[in-house]
Amino acid sequence: MSELLVVRDLAVSYRGVPAVRSVDLTVRSGQTVAVVGESGSGKSTTAHAVIGLLPRGGRIVGGSITFDGRELTSLSARAWRGVRGREIALIPQDPTVSLNPVKRIGEQVGEALVIHGLATRRTAAAEAAELLARAGVSQPELRARQYPHELSGGLRQRALIAAALAGKPRLIIADEPTSALDVTVQRRILDHLAELAAAENLALLLITHDLGVAADRADEIAVMSQGRLVERAPSAELLAAPTQDYTRRLLAAAPSLSTTPLRSRRPAGPALVSVSGLRKDFAGLRAVDDVSFDIPRGQTLALVGESGSGKSTTARLVLRLADPSAGSVVFDGVDVTGVRGAELRRLRRRMQLVYQNPYASLNPKLTVGQIVSEPLRAFRAPGDPAELLEQVALPASMLRRKPAELSGGQRQRVAIARALALRPDLVVLDEPVSALDVSVQAQILELLVDLQDELGLTYLFISHDLAVVRQVADQVAVMRAGEVVESGPVDEVLQSPEHAYTKELLAAIPGRVAERT
Repeated sequence: MSELLVVRDLAVSYRGVPAVRSVDLTVRSGQTVAVVGESGSGKSTTAHAVIGLLPRGGRIVGGSITFDGRELTSLSARAWRGVRGREIALIPQDPTVSLNPVKRIGEQVGEALVIHGLATRRTAAAEAAELLARAGVSQPELRARQYPHELSGGLRQRALIAAALAGKPRLIIADEPTSALDVTVQRRILDHLAELAAAENLALLLITHDLGVAADRADEIAVMSQGRLVERAPSAELLAAPTQDYTRRLLAAAPSLSTTPLRSRRPAGPALVSVSGLRKDFAGLRAVDDVSFDIPRGQTLALVGESGSGKSTTARLVLRLADPSAGSVVFDGVDVTGVRGAELRRLRRRMQLVYQNPYASLNPKLTVGQIVSEPLRAFRAPGDPAELLEQVALPASMLRRKPAELSGGQRQRVAIARALALRPDLVVLDEPVSALDVSVQAQILELLVDLQDELGLTYLFISHDLAVVRQVADQVAVMRAGEVVESGPVDEVLQSPEHAYTKELLAAIPGRVAERT
């Protein structure tokens, strides 16, 4: 394979602050190279430098980038327009942000064809539908007429793939292309991308924080930390014998590459929560259908399923944030389904929720001290915000900071501290680590396990990722289309699944290639 992209001694800074230092990288025709690292490691900055899309304030201050022997760092803006999209294409991370919400999907895909002179306004619509079909979109003519909000996350990501294919590029940069998707959708998208690359001899530069994904998909893995390339090797070699401590930490942190639970499983005891025959209808749509399960006191039950399976709606019913259409929720021996008024308010103290996205769940105008104290003020309860922060391994000095001044992991720790302020018995964790890098994810999961042991907490853990569930749960209930299709002790269900859907979720866990090597 010939060298297609060659990066040598690349240095990038933002307003004088170094972001990438002395990076060397090579991608050959038909090859997939994964660049792996935590947020802030410089991996996305490297990718954006390659395609000439550094954000405002960022500039290349050293090194060279050649594509098929042509130096890119000295290109004019006009010359870049002939390279970007035609020779090198980008699949960005978040389709919700990357797609224009007021333009139809077909128009956005076809726009790339028109810009590069590959179609006229008249022919672009038909060719856009063909591109959507190549990207694996069913009913492409219909989807082309729809707006982004009418498509699922997986279909929106396929639309971005279609747009990337429009210019018939030789290199595609996929920047965290599936990080916001369920694992089954992630697998389908990455499978299709790999098939396209093989069929058309495309080179892929895959940017990811997940070594499990890199292990499955890449011929070679390059590991970045603090702006530097610290290790690079063929995938199997790097996974089998990493030379750097940082790489070993990333491997240890990846749930998909670990089969060891964070604590020993415990035998089921008396139930704190018993759910029986739970049903929820929304305007003719049955979101939850005859769901039943028990959560033993001091244990973790994981509700697992893809987006739309009904797991978050079930959690809201348990918390009495929504009223069931039928069925019952018994909490500590009391049926709370019809509880109202002061009795419901007392119940609120004993049940708390940690949301999925710490970037959205914390009020940006409040300090950390005000956020953590909010439940205490609402219930006129005693409590020390500094002690609550200490409980989640944050220093008291953060009380004066605002969420924007914190990392994602620190924000989620604040959210957990807020949930613990009233000393609840039950904590519902709704995808609490899916928005975090795997290394930060591992820290939060360890914190949750430690807090459970220390405080005797009972968890209802919502997730789409069985690799995470395998690490923290005692019991698991698998949901699909509003129903529980399989449930039981987590080791039993994951080692000997009976339902085809559970088997599909297990097969979608990244890193399965690594397990076989």
